[in-house]
Amino acid sequence: MLTEVIMPKAGSEMEEGQIVKWLKKEGDKVEAGEIILEIMTDKVNMEIEAEDSGVLLKIVKGNGQVVPVTEVI
Repeated sequence: MLTEVIMPKAGSEMEEGQIVKWLKKEGDKVEAGEIILEIMTDKVNMEIEAEDSGVLLKIVKGNGQVVPVTEVI
């Protein structure tokens, strides 16, 4: 089953976040709960965990990109 990774909404006023760094590359295996990337909001830096185990098939948004919340990254 395919699981999309989206830019999370980390607060009621958050509208976008910046991808600081992907910790996994396309094709890497990931385990549920494993940190796969770091994002930055206007208030905090966050680590994002994989929701499911599997393989990271595609990185749609790269390091440094600013992405609206709930958009696939």
